[in-house]
Amino acid sequence: MHSATGTLGDFVKILKASLALAAVLYLTVVTVFFFDQRNLLYFPTHIYTPLADAQANRAFEEVSVTTDDGVHLKAWYAPATTKPCTIAFFHGNADSLRYDAPIADPYIRAGYGFLLAEYRGYSGLPGTPTEKGLYNDARSDLQDLMARGVPENRMILFGHSLGAGVAVEMATEFRPGGVMLLAPFLSIPKVAQIHYPFLPVNLLALDRFDNEKKISSVRAPVLIANGSHDEVIPPAQGHDLYALANQPREFDSLPGRGHGDAFDDFATLSLGWLGRVCPAH
Repeated sequence: MHSATGTLGDFVKILKASLALAAVLYLTVVTVFFFDQRNLLYFPTHIYTPLADAQANRAFEEVSVTTDDGVHLKAWYAPATTKPCTIAFFHGNADSLRYDAPIADPYIRAGYGFLLAEYRGYSGLPGTPTEKGLYNDARSDLQDLMARGVPENRMILFGHSLGAGVAVEMATEFRPGGVMLLAPFLSIPKVAQIHYPFLPVNLLALDRFDNEKKISSVRAPVLIANGSHDEVIPPAQGHDLYALANQPREFDSLPGRGHGDAFDDFATLSLGWLGRVCPAH
């Protein structure tokens, strides 16, 4: 027979071994997450569809942009016709020029200019996406837009999902006429913590897109909207971001809409807002 002391000692040994194994497994998961996190954040398309083959709005023309760090990118640009403002659109983490082209249609139809920006590594373009890289890309697109005769205060920055982080950063660097954010978030760590609650993502995140720390530096009018049924980014994060923004600001919840199906409703909403922010001459 085993003594009680022997049984307890065996239990302690097994417990220590189990805890050690659990710690190793957890550290392995943390390590894998850290080194693979950008593959979890960015989902670039690797094929470029020429504008002529994309069935995009005929007002678009392909433009070439070279970033300050030497990356050669393309964007699709439709000059304004009857309205004085041009919208610069920054898309989400799994989108592309071809996929997002229809988003521009209601705005082009209304007479606004529209720049469909693209990031390094997306749509078959060179480079690898990072937070700093996306900022370089957007900055170069806006500088090119200004070189084409669009003043800063006639640029409307429009960001969806991940692109909201790009738009907010650009709004702190430029002086746009307005900022439109659809499905925005407070920061990447605060979104990731929801999806990976068992990981210390705030300590691990390399690309942060800290919108909540930047939005108070934005002096342009801000329009924020979230789908009420968004399962990717909690709608509450959009409302919390709105609460941190300066006036004039507006927040709208889009009933029944999720993360990627709110563009039509947002177009109706934002066109009314644009009419106030950027009235025709």
